[in-house]
Amino acid sequence: MVVLNRKKYQNAVLYLCRKLGGEVRGKKKLAKLLYFADFDLYEKRQKSLTGDVYKAIPMGPFPSTLELVTVEMTKKKLLTVENVKERDDYNATEIYRCIAEPDISAFDEEEKAMLDRVTTKYGHLNGKQLEELSHAEAPFVGTELRKTIPYELSFYRGTDFNDL
Repeated sequence: MVVLNRKKYQNAVLYLCRKLGGEVRGKKKLAKLLYFADFDLYEKRQKSLTGDVYKAIPMGPFPSTLELVTVEMTKKKLLTVENVKERDDYNATEIYRCIAEPDISAFDEEEKAMLDRVTTKYGHLNGKQLEELSHAEAPFVGTELRKTIPYELSFYRGTDFNDL
């Protein structure tokens, strides 16, 4: 059973923001980066980083407590979330900016390496590109829409971890 680890969750958000120039543009992008960090780590060592439960929604895997955690982080003055209208025909983009440094001691070496790998491999992609990648993976494909995605489906991905 996976249990939510708020300290690691909050520090993972801060770490991703810091590694991507101080901000993550888009809720979808942040959700997918967390998905890859959690499911990659689970595939490698049967352990999730954040402990969040992911749901299969039309836009791909989505962490159930992401909004709750980011609201807590804004109240603690660790993060700001700004909605920016970039184009008239689109919803506003949430921009997550870290205003605190991540506590690196929250992670062991392998967790930190996995976060680095995720930012290197996926950080340059936008939310739509990450959505398409996650849609092609066994955890999403093997889960009925709006249901919880079992972490065990990560074992059907066949991820190459030679870059770790």
